[in-house]
Amino acid sequence: MINLERLLRVPRVEAEIGFGLAPGGAIVAFSWNLTGRWELYTCPITGSTAPQPVLPGPGSRFNPQFSPVNPKILACVADFDGGESYHLLLLNLVNGETVDLTPGDVLQPSFAWSPDGKQIAFISNRSGCFSVYCLDLENHREDLVCTRGQPACEVTWSPDGRWLAVTAETGGSDFGISLLEFKVSRSGTFENREIFDSLLNAKDPAWSPDSQKLAFSATLDEFAQIGVFDLVSRQLDWLTAGAGDKTSPAWDPKGKRLVYLHSSGVSNRLAVCASRRRIGGKPVNWDDSGAGSTSVKPGASHYSIAPGIHQRPRFTSDEQSLLFLFENPQNPPDLWQLSLVTGAFTQLTRSLPAGIDQNDLPLPVEILYPALEDGLQVPALLHRPENLPAPAVVNLHGGPNWHYSLDWNPFMSHLASRGWVVLAPNYRGSTGYGRAWQAASRYDLGGCDARDVAAGAEYLLSAGLAEPGRIVITGRSHGGYLAMTCLTQYPDLWVAGSGEVPFFDWFSSHAASRTDLQHWNIENMGNPLENEALWHERSPYFYLDRVAAPVQIICGGLDPRCPAVDSIAAHDKLLSLGKTVDFLLYPDEGHVFLKMENILEAENRRVEFLARYLQS
Repeated sequence: MINLERLLRVPRVEAEIGFGLAPGGAIVAFSWNLTGRWELYTCPITGSTAPQPVLPGPGSRFNPQFSPVNPKILACVADFDGGESYHLLLLNLVNGETVDLTPGDVLQPSFAWSPDGKQIAFISNRSGCFSVYCLDLENHREDLVCTRGQPACEVTWSPDGRWLAVTAETGGSDFGISLLEFKVSRSGTFENREIFDSLLNAKDPAWSPDSQKLAFSATLDEFAQIGVFDLVSRQLDWLTAGAGDKTSPAWDPKGKRLVYLHSSGVSNRLAVCASRRRIGGKPVNWDDSGAGSTSVKPGASHYSIAPGIHQRPRFTSDEQSLLFLFENPQNPPDLWQLSLVTGAFTQLTRSLPAGIDQNDLPLPVEILYPALEDGLQVPALLHRPENLPAPAVVNLHGGPNWHYSLDWNPFMSHLASRGWVVLAPNYRGSTGYGRAWQAASRYDLGGCDARDVAAGAEYLLSAGLAEPGRIVITGRSHGGYLAMTCLTQYPDLWVAGSGEVPFFDWFSSHAASRTDLQHWNIENMGNPLENEALWHERSPYFYLDRVAAPVQIICGGLDPRCPAVDSIAAHDKLLSLGKTVDFLLYPDEGHVFLKMENILEAENRRVEFLARYLQS
């Protein structure tokens, strides 16, 4: 059995928000919890020297971005209390000065430097909805640049300084990109001229070096493809086609090639293609189904270190290499470099301690199992021990617009190392398996997704993998909600259930959440006044009397997504009903725990709780 605490202490480079390159591209800055705290580091992209910490200070720091004109000035966001109330910090690497530019705001982690380094565009909810503001660093003036009535989540400045690309939530779980002209009127206020408002489900905007084109990822039919919008001709070309989502495009320094991620099930690959113009007046569509490092017609090349997840690819300034992050169950997220000349991969950070053998970390397999009612096949990851049948854990991902993939997951690796069966379903509502699969749970959360989870437990029994009467369920965030839903809807399937940062009551959780999160709830479950019956039916809080198994609830007092008040109410009601409850509240944590001592205690308590009922 692999020691859980040892796995949880393995550091990792932050892979979802991003890293930054200094002007000239020789130095990369990133966030790393090497010491147990999320701090900033820099290192040469050659890997010639070890990473060095950058001005350690209070809070967890993410998304370091150098000034475009000064490699000694770095901006980042900081989370001081775990509540995702990000602050924008400016770091002077010469004199060590750190300035909080937005002390009274709650920000999204995305921000953008202007090309001249004099302004920063950021996203704040000071107006009640996440909107784009611009801060002039010389005169400290702030101006509202873009407000759409829907929560903005990403902003990108064009290299010529003329345009902002703003990504915002739209309908359901979709996003849209708007291009805004950025200029100052005679009165000194900013004017916005919207020239492109795609009706597509689009995100990941990336400017060409000449600012004349914008690449992005948008859903066509079932899967996300890479599109390029030409600001001069107003034409939109599609560079990819076929199965698998294509996301995260980035241009080379000359604007001749694009790199993007091509996903297939639980893994993805790097893909590089030429940025072609229209041929014969028709959009260019490429067969993009190749594998490995082979070239596929007529010019897309794929690269992969191993089965796993590559993220945030970027060209180096000499166009000869790619920088990106990679992880899988045997490798925590680290920075890597790929030479496009030789095809060689170089690891720039090394998070896995020398004392841990990668071969000891179990690898899951991707499987399909039948749904309960309609016979559709539900994709999942499965850890299958040698000795069967065995105690089993159904482990649920959050989101729900996310999916389990071949990523670094210490909790799941530890469960598997105990000789337990571990099933991680990618239930309806999960990303990665086409638009229809993801959209299937809209206005049906706690319905079709819960049935898919229950079908997973039934599959483990019918296939002889799980011992009857020895299946537990656990999950985090929306996965915690589904765990509680399954405990009330399918009480006889489980001997215990644990929810980490879950929610129980759509009404109370909605009322206590941020406005952007309320927007998502309404888009995906309808208005609570108009859809009161559905909200009530899908709230496990009102059916806790049906629970037949011991319950564990782990929550954070500063959680903006699944507020602790909801878990506290559920805990009190379970006790009043005479149910067995293990309750852990961490007043100084949010939705994602940041303090190592709390992470260790919470995950150890979760495993101990599950083991108590699996091994009894």
